[in-house]
Amino acid sequence: MDRELLLLGILRREAMHGYRLVEIVETELRACTDLKKPTAYFLLGKLARLGLVTRTRTREGKRPPKWVYRLTPKGEETFQSLLRENLAAFAPPKYPGSVGLAFLHALAPEEAHRLLSQRLTALEARAAGIGPQDAVEGPSALVASHERHQLLAEAKWLTEILAAGPGRPAAPGPASA
Repeated sequence: MDRELLLLGILRREAMHGYRLVEIVETELRACTDLKKPTAYFLLGKLARLGLVTRTRTREGKRPPKWVYRLTPKGEETFQSLLRENLAAFAPPKYPGSVGLAFLHALAPEEAHRLLSQRLTALEARAAGIGPQDAVEGPSALVASHERHQLLAEAKWLTEILAAGPGRPAAPGPASA
């Protein structure tokens, strides 16, 4: 239901074409979803069939007609319900990059250290790329802040692992003490 919440939430701003909606997802909300264009259009059709959004064909000049999506009162009710459910729930995150950590011992310590250092560098670059320009008013401000905090926590943990040496557990931090 997170994807439906996402689409309904974006449409609360204003009525818009599907391509604009997908553009917002890909630029402002990329940290919280991997929603792809075909899936977004499929879900918009589903939301329209459920009466949560309306879609109207518009045409500008000689350009091909496009669908404009608009939230309905039923869509607003559903949005509010999904929002409350989402905010109250805890969904344990999955970390696909952690699979390799399970097999870190299969590498020579020097190589493991080098590879984890590369990971740390990339992680720090990503965190540094989320700055004040992302903290604008609107729905993406908290998403950007959350992503940055998560990345910084990961960087701290990875720094501890590298300091202890790959294959050896880091000294327990506050969370594991």
